Amino acid sequence: MKYRTLGHGLKVSALGVGCMPMIKGGNITYGADADLDEATRTIHRAIDMGVTFFDTAQIYGPFQNEELLGEAINGKREGLVIATKFGFRFEGKKIVGVDGSPANARAAVEGSLQRLGIDCIDLFYQHRVDPSIPIEDVVGGMADLMKEGKVKHIALSEAGPETIRKAAATAPITALQSEYSLWERDVEDEILGACRDNGIGFVPYSPLGRGFLTGDFKSFDDLPEGDWRRNDPRFQGENFAANLKIVEVMADIGAKHGVSNAQIALAWLLAQGDDIVPIPGFKRRLTMEDSMAAVDVTLSAEDLEALNAIAPRGGTAGPRYGEAGLKMVRL
Repeated sequence: MKYRTLGHGLKVSALGVGCMPMIKGGNITYGADADLDEATRTIHRAIDMGVTFFDTAQIYGPFQNEELLGEAINGKREGLVIATKFGFRFEGKKIVGVDGSPANARAAVEGSLQRLGIDCIDLFYQHRVDPSIPIEDVVGGMADLMKEGKVKHIALSEAGPETIRKAAATAPITALQSEYSLWERDVEDEILGACRDNGIGFVPYSPLGRGFLTGDFKSFDDLPEGDWRRNDPRFQGENFAANLKIVEVMADIGAKHGVSNAQIALAWLLAQGDDIVPIPGFKRRLTMEDSMAAVDVTLSAEDLEALNAIAPRGGTAGPRYGEAGLKMVRL
């Protein structure tokens, strides 16, 4: 494994593990339910391979994903960077809105620490910006948790450039997590620059385009009933066929290197800057091991030019979320 440094000196493996798919009967399902024993073995295998960065969140499941990760790292905690997120209000297990208040951050930290079985969260994100609360108040409350030793680093997810600047002027922001991949490049316009201007590392989620870029899907009907991606506009109708053109070019480049589409997608992201640490999601050792090999893939200038040509900024067919989802990002 290779390693990179996010903001404020936080060293992590160059690729992390997105734990979100590791749920059973939960609220966000990609394909079939995870085999939780296999998911645990996937975490253990990643640790054996030198992966140190594991990403979860309060809402995944909800709650059960943190519990699974906590059980998996029991006795293996040393040297790991555990990231989780807060920012939603619940009634039982139902999400009923966003809540970035310091009181909610404090309550969320206590719950996450218990579920994860740890005494300090390494990287604590606001999962979605709460437009009703000034970001200065949000990160101020998160910074208080740092002072108390419950959190080592604080971070934001899906924040817009002005929010990033205001937050960084108030407290030390270590990372921004947002969607970034060959088929979602809008962060390159202003958001990456705002991060770099403020010494903030960048953590791309969905770096494989929610699995589309792997080439595993040939039509919308390949998605099983109940799969969350059936609501994704980029998987629907004419958008699906149009976006397959990206996959075809990736496959040609992958064949030249003797590697998978997933490795090409991740190698492209890693080539965008040393401050970028993607977190592809897994629930099986096979796919995790394949993706982690991307740290050893070097794309040529010709490869990068071909990928940039087939997948330019704004070139993907369809928005990345439906209307409700788009209202919650880049605020």
